[in-house]
Amino acid sequence: MQSAIGGSTVLVARGLTRSFSGFTAVKNVDLTVKHNTVHSVIGPNGAGKSTLFNLLTRFLEPDAGSIVYRGADVTRMPPAMLARLGVVRSFQISAVFPHLTVAQNVCVPLQRLSGLQKVFWRSTSCLSALDDKVHGLLHQFGLSDWADTLAGELPYGRKRALELATTFALEPELALLDEPMAGLGTEDVARVTDLIAAQAGARTIVMVEHNLKVVERLSDTVTVLCRGEVLTEGSYAEVAADPRVLEAYIGH
Repeated sequence: MQSAIGGSTVLVARGLTRSFSGFTAVKNVDLTVKHNTVHSVIGPNGAGKSTLFNLLTRFLEPDAGSIVYRGADVTRMPPAMLARLGVVRSFQISAVFPHLTVAQNVCVPLQRLSGLQKVFWRSTSCLSALDDKVHGLLHQFGLSDWADTLAGELPYGRKRALELATTFALEPELALLDEPMAGLGTEDVARVTDLIAAQAGARTIVMVEHNLKVVERLSDTVTVLCRGEVLTEGSYAEVAADPRVLEAYIGH
């Protein structure tokens, strides 16, 4: 994608470290994410990507280091509170409500934004006020034809699209996408990549992803992890040309 990189920073991590039973999964990692850019984190299996992602989204406590979001230290902040500040994440395994329709799934985060999740004494007809937003999101993410389908019956690629729709329905300032292409076929990869590209530029995205063609297309900045540490960082072209990256992926 290679959009112009903004000048201000949204998220800054310094010295993040996390160990498990004596094994250091993430060691002294620094990360600076700029406003309205796509920042990808890549690396071979076991590089520490998932652990770093869980540290940034506060699903794990760091042993050392700090995380600052929009100038505020959020290192010990609970994940739910961080989400309320505008940091929303997706997961490797598609997380939808299988027994709700696609439209109802999209309506859930919209209720949170509108405050309607608190008005339990009112008829569900009050949710009709969200219809235009629901249908707008369904159209935006290519799900209009699936609106009345139970989410559990969707093809896997469409479930991924639905998960993105519910993620971005919350209008996050910072969206963290954990391997959004995991398990997708070629056609679905192209579709989901287009959906993310349509959101990029309007908000900040941090993405852990194995598909390097997707990383090349979408990323403004790429951080390469290896054995829990930052190996290198730069544009996709810069990191792809670094012989250390090739060695990390395929060995000598």
